[in-house]
Amino acid sequence: MKIVVAIKQVPARDSLLKVNSSGTWIEDADLSYEINEPDAYALEAGLQLKEKQGGEVVVLCAGPDRASQTIREALAKGADRAIHIETDEDSVGDPLSLGRIMAKALESEQPDLVLTGLQSDDLGFGQTGVILAELMRLPHGTLIMNIEIEGSGIRVKRELENGWFQHVDLPLPALLTIQSGATKLRYATLMGIKKAKSKEVKRLSVAELGGLGQPSVRVERIYLPEKSKRSQIFDGEPKEAVAQLVEKLRFEARVI
Repeated sequence: MKIVVAIKQVPARDSLLKVNSSGTWIEDADLSYEINEPDAYALEAGLQLKEKQGGEVVVLCAGPDRASQTIREALAKGADRAIHIETDEDSVGDPLSLGRIMAKALESEQPDLVLTGLQSDDLGFGQTGVILAELMRLPHGTLIMNIEIEGSGIRVKRELENGWFQHVDLPLPALLTIQSGATKLRYATLMGIKKAKSKEVKRLSVAELGGLGQPSVRVERIYLPEKSKRSQIFDGEPKEAVAQLVEKLRFEARVI
């Protein structure tokens, strides 16, 4: 079984984020980076399937040169090889553009299963996986907690709301977006780190894959939420003041 896991490098969760001077993105000069946590769960799901069924796990990552560190981490955990789509440091791809170049990069791979995280920690669109499935013409499932191979297909467990779950049968090949927390993440071993240095990393440029094209989503401005405090005194009889307070809480604050 050939399993492709899409991963992304994002700013570390404990990073102190500052808006850049143009107000279009965050200042990244002093940031540290790590693997996107939802993608780490997708990688773990892929590695567990490989241990049960055999085959290989191929990591797919679109990002600048610094993303090599995250790719090596995935290889150290047990992935067999990687495909690195090299993008510019400042390019912020929208899900459709990224989906297109990722689908193009996988044309020659013909994977049996493609796994992605539910969403990214930085942009949080939650769309790349399902867009990629549509572009590759693959059946897909989201919020996946567990995967079992059954004959020529798979049976997956989806998390719904209020503690409910859904079991779905899908044919292969297919694409799944994995729910965070579905399993326990593994650490890279010393032997795994050593082996990662000799594993294949195929590098592809965006130009080779047809380019990003015109973005369907553009970030106009980012900014910190404004914080303000305001006090209001309600005059009149207590009954009238209470009625005014309730109206404010219901229609302005929207807390009741």
